[in-house]
Amino acid sequence: VQLQASGGGLVQAGDSLRLSCVASGRTFSRETMGWFRQAPGKEREFVSAFRSSDRSTYYADSVKGRFTISRDNAKNTVALQMNSLKAEDTAVYYCAAKNGHIITSEIKRAGAYNYWGQGTQVTVSS
Repeated sequence: VQLQASGGGLVQAGDSLRLSCVASGRTFSRETMGWFRQAPGKEREFVSAFRSSDRSTYYADSVKGRFTISRDNAKNTVALQMNSLKAEDTAVYYCAAKNGHIITSEIKRAGAYNYWGQGTQVTVSS
């Protein structure tokens, strides 16, 4: 699977951004898709995921109620709508894919994902 993320940019606190990740290379509908982010000097952290097997969605506590993940299998894309952005959301955002089933206890672990996109920078000024 090849992943191409886009949609990042420089915005002010309170603004919105929509990230998109286009997947190619295998049957997209079977993949669990996730978004992670990494701020300077920090470890990569889980943001959100969409599990294909049951269409469950997962969010980090820090983004619940502000971010929404969605996917369009016909277009091989997964999107992350980010509203009410905060300065602490500033990071490089990565989309990731896991082929096959993923158990709930693993879904927030970066190491559980097989494929990664190149990342897109999101900068939120306060």
